[in-house]
Amino acid sequence: MALNSAHAGKGVLIYAGECIILFCDHVAMEFGGNLPPEMKGTKTGRLYLTTHRIIFNNKDGKDRLQSFASPFFSLKGVELEQPVFGANYIKGTVQPQPHGGWTGEAKFKLTFKHGGAIEFGQAMLKVASLATRNMDSSFRDAPPPYTPPSAPWAQAPPPAYAPPTGGYAGWVPPTATFPDRPPADGVFMYEAPPPYPGLSGHNGYNGAIGFTTSAADAKAQEAAQSAYYDPNNPQYAYVPPPAYSESPPSYDAATKKSQ
Repeated sequence: MALNSAHAGKGVLIYAGECIILFCDHVAMEFGGNLPPEMKGTKTGRLYLTTHRIIFNNKDGKDRLQSFASPFFSLKGVELEQPVFGANYIKGTVQPQPHGGWTGEAKFKLTFKHGGAIEFGQAMLKVASLATRNMDSSFRDAPPPYTPPSAPWAQAPPPAYAPPTGGYAGWVPPTATFPDRPPADGVFMYEAPPPYPGLSGHNGYNGAIGFTTSAADAKAQEAAQSAYYDPNNPQYAYVPPPAYSESPPSYDAATKKSQ
């Protein structure tokens, strides 16, 4: 996780090859733990789920924390909470990237003032699961330190904030819950690619829309298509058993056959 590295003016700043999957406004973010001054207090702003990470942009232009960005491998213990009283929220723990602007470990809480916490959280867990498949164990054990890109940046082309209508590996983002897109003039992009793998396992959002896969990639995508969330336990994805080649007999048919 890095502080103040994913904003440009009043917009969000992403890498070349990174695509915004979901966008949500009016989200409150809180941190807990032994924190630097800029991370204290409740921040309100916009939340982005991308193919490579989550990004929060503060709406208060005078706050010392303007943006917060965390790749999926920096998150742990993510849970979706549905209290009896109060708004649903996402909570978890985030670890800093070396040279990311702070040290230690922080708890975070994301509250969605206009709803959608569960849907966003499920999507975040799904994308993280798919992206993690593209990282080998050595990367997860020792991810690269954060290095601010030295390449220039400019306004991003539309594909960077328009996920493919067919989804990713058979999974379609809940865009019905989050129909809004970030302002077209509020998305900026580095010329540098992401320093770590994302949802499609390579650098380039065009590839996420239509790229030639190897046999191994095709097999992985087929497995991903069969994974889905248990609505009674949305924190985890599981793979259902293979479908029957033909429908099983009804109860009446089975009992008649045994008589």
